[in-house]
Amino acid sequence: MNPMLNISQILAQELSLKPFQVENALELFFEGATIPFVARYRKEITGSLDEIQLRDLSERYTYLTELEDRKKSILEAIASQEKLTDELREQIETCLQKTELEDLYLPYKPKRRTRATVAKEKGLEPLAQFIANFNQPNSPSFDLNAEAKKYISEEKGVKTIEDALNGASDILAEILSEKANLRAYLREYLINRGVFVSLVKEDYPEGSTKFEMYRQYRENVQDIKPHNLLALLRGETEGILKVEIEFDQDFVQSHLESQEIKTKNPIIIKFYQPMLKDAFNRLMKTSLISEVRSDRKTYADLESIKTFESNLRELLLASPAGMKPTLAIDPGFRTGCKVSVLSETGKFCEYHTIFPHQAEGQRQESAKKVKQLIDKYKIELIAIGNGTAGRETDEFITEIIAKLERKPIKVMVNESGASIYSASDVARQEFPDLDLTVRGAISIGRRLQDPLAELVKIDPKSIGVGQYQHDVDQKLLKKKLDDTVESCVNYVGVELNTASKELLTFVSGITPTVAQNIVNYRNENGAFKTRKELLKVAKLGPKAFQQAAGFLRIRGGVNPLDNTAVHPESYAVVEIMAKDVGVTLNNISQFKDKIKSVKLDKYVTDTIGTPTLKDIISELEKPGRDPRAEFKYATFREGIKEISDLKIGMELEGSVTNVVAFGAFVDIGVHQDGLVHISQLADQFVDDPNKFVKVGQVVKVRVMEINEKLKRISLTMKL
Repeated sequence: MNPMLNISQILAQELSLKPFQVENALELFFEGATIPFVARYRKEITGSLDEIQLRDLSERYTYLTELEDRKKSILEAIASQEKLTDELREQIETCLQKTELEDLYLPYKPKRRTRATVAKEKGLEPLAQFIANFNQPNSPSFDLNAEAKKYISEEKGVKTIEDALNGASDILAEILSEKANLRAYLREYLINRGVFVSLVKEDYPEGSTKFEMYRQYRENVQDIKPHNLLALLRGETEGILKVEIEFDQDFVQSHLESQEIKTKNPIIIKFYQPMLKDAFNRLMKTSLISEVRSDRKTYADLESIKTFESNLRELLLASPAGMKPTLAIDPGFRTGCKVSVLSETGKFCEYHTIFPHQAEGQRQESAKKVKQLIDKYKIELIAIGNGTAGRETDEFITEIIAKLERKPIKVMVNESGASIYSASDVARQEFPDLDLTVRGAISIGRRLQDPLAELVKIDPKSIGVGQYQHDVDQKLLKKKLDDTVESCVNYVGVELNTASKELLTFVSGITPTVAQNIVNYRNENGAFKTRKELLKVAKLGPKAFQQAAGFLRIRGGVNPLDNTAVHPESYAVVEIMAKDVGVTLNNISQFKDKIKSVKLDKYVTDTIGTPTLKDIISELEKPGRDPRAEFKYATFREGIKEISDLKIGMELEGSVTNVVAFGAFVDIGVHQDGLVHISQLADQFVDDPNKFVKVGQVVKVRVMEINEKLKRISLTMKL
């Protein structure tokens, strides 16, 4: 059977897909198509597979192809030893998991020098085989010592009967320890019946570590929550916790005896029992426990990364306040507040440092300067970082706005990662002559205008929405977060004439080099007037154009369709539709009034089917729309700036900053996020916090507990 066809069949079965969906999607991937492109513009070919299904398909295909490559090398290695039987070949070829495959290969894997190899060198393999041959039902009695005595050899280092029997035991123990079926069973047993146990080391007295809940901790291996396991492993890495897996050793011994002792011969039983114990304790236990820990760690990593992905998606797709003239403030006490002005395109205009939190005279001067900037630039938005001096600056700006006739919208902005951006190569290239804190203020302002466009410039791990992100598989984390950013960017679409190089890099089909070339072309030739003009950009050929064009927008361009998600390959059918309903492309906004009269069947072709036509109609109902939700922001309660200002029972408004397995963190304006435990999210059972809250969501909470010393605030959403 063709291996490729075989993999396609396996994928179809595992993922509950039709064979044509798998084969067609894989073919598109081989041709260089990206997942956002396939999901959006090739629905007819894949049977409308969405991004999640396509990513699952791609990842599982990669796993299975890597597995096939490993199978080939293992089969060749065993064949070279002339030990490849038909039965073993079939077991290897039908294997679908890497762990199972490595178990099958273990007996044939090149080894370092072991006690068994030493025993074989001493000529004790025939003795081991002799003993094994007597491990059969109804085996006759025999004199084991007499048999072992035959192998005593001063020259080979076998000085006694005990030496001979120990050597034979070492050989049989190694053979047993490499049996795939035993390893698989015991691995499952440890997962299903094992218990994670942790203790805080004696060097750390009670109350002195952040791992107090793990001082005497027990949890079943199969039941442990991902965040608990990652905490245990971090505590172990930091040298504070001792972590073990406990299990019933007697059960393991009993199982091994039931599987491996075939005879009732007391001589064999007496020999096998300690050999089996040695095989497990010396040759199996450490590796199996390591494999179980690795298995649980992999699961914990995946779950933690899923939470990170979900939070990042919500943050990136947060409602934009809009491209409006913006005053951006990075607050500070001693060093003052850095105030930057951004235009309606996000362009930096000017900056000033004000000192509103010192002498009264300086506060008045600061108020005067802010008023001047608001008037000069007709400011519509004011973004204030939520770090040190954030609430004090918020109250200062509130006083100014109260006296204005035309009042800008004032919003506290989460500034997590702004300092990372300020010191980055991206920030230095954008603003080589500006101070780090000024760059930070600019980033805060742009986050308010368009969160997605600004946050793509920052390493997602620095944005502050993950948990244990430094403890999980870093390669997998980077891939998953990059996939999330790519998905979000292409879902929203990118304004071609204002997008940064960093934002363009995440557009389907555009490499970092091509992104830079687009910016260079724009700088040299002015704004793009049509999507087709992209083909003039260096290294952006027809294939890249096909992948990217539908996700790039041109506002006010020659063709109104260039500001929609309609792909250029479908322009001809839209022109026919428009003509049929009596609407010109220049008046495309009128299309929605006549949309009900369109009969889709009339426009189906060999390449454009009903799914694509439905997408086109949906897009033409609201051409150029932003798919993100309407902008909302939290209003913090006046006079509440520090934990000390809080009182139990207070009802406050806040913004969700992070969602984790055990609840959600909420910014209520006191420099320390409060925790709404999973049990306090709703008046019903909550199995997944993500079903009830999202990052960026504005929520109402009540204060339940306050611990100023530990800076912990417990909140409830059960009002």
